[in-house]
Amino acid sequence: MKAAIVEAAGRTPVYGDYIEPTRESGSELISVRTAALSHFTKGRASGAHYSADGIFPAIVGADGVGVTQDGRRVYFVLPKAPYGAMAEKTTVRSEQCIDVPPAVDDITAAAIANPGMSAWAALAERAHFKHGETVLINGATGAAGRLAVQIAKYMGAAKIIATGRDEQALEEVRALGADVVIPFKLDALHPHGAKEYEDALKAQLSMGLDVVVDYLWGKSAETVIVAIAKAVEDATPVRFVHVGGASGDDIRLPGAALRSSPIVLMGSGNKSIPFSRLLAAIKSVFEAIGPASLQIATKSVPLSLVEETWNDDGKARVVFIVS
Repeated sequence: MKAAIVEAAGRTPVYGDYIEPTRESGSELISVRTAALSHFTKGRASGAHYSADGIFPAIVGADGVGVTQDGRRVYFVLPKAPYGAMAEKTTVRSEQCIDVPPAVDDITAAAIANPGMSAWAALAERAHFKHGETVLINGATGAAGRLAVQIAKYMGAAKIIATGRDEQALEEVRALGADVVIPFKLDALHPHGAKEYEDALKAQLSMGLDVVVDYLWGKSAETVIVAIAKAVEDATPVRFVHVGGASGDDIRLPGAALRSSPIVLMGSGNKSIPFSRLLAAIKSVFEAIGPASLQIATKSVPLSLVEETWNDDGKARVVFIVS
């Protein structure tokens, strides 16, 4: 069968032939239709993500949409290594598959599942977000951040604050439901950027904050935490949920920021949430696509172009058409 194959950690996958999987007890043999290209998929393929199997050569792709042997159209996640989602067929444990609603097409289902899950799980499972609360999305211009804004609005947020580097993209996020947008520049060319970002945050956070969903970590997360400590007077805990590290894996956290504020720090992802609950979050996202009018930009590409497309960093989520 045809598949996207990576020979070693860090290599770009190539389109080629791979032996077909066989169905095992407790698993589904799936004819794959679509598979999305995500940071999660890239991290597992490179061996850098903590959930990576480390088996090579292997077929890349952490999740996708396909049809089981009994005709069910399902979203599936984490095929059994060395098989992956980016192949004509794959094998996945039955409990790692969920039915795709008829109204959701293959491309949308594959594209929205992972970033939608990250947003839904962070808000519902970790922050236990409540109707009427104020939420800050740190790093709102990526696919997951944009969905977090839309999902927070759907869940009844009273106020949504969106931050990011790209001012034009933030205006697009405003159109998706953000009430306030705060751009920032934290690179060497903007020596006062952190202070300006902190001041802009404090002006908003002095009016109250309940939840932070952070996709960036690094300097921007440091600045948000310090601003919370300085600006939020209410002793009600601010639940800071770390989801992604687009700006780096480490931060410098002043102890005073924790001692002088009600911040509760937590992470959200595989292993910090039971796997069954992550799948439940994806199901909730699928069910909300219509009622919430959830939007995600997509770019469909034939799987045969995987090598040329692997490093695509465009705004639209790449979805490979497998069959």
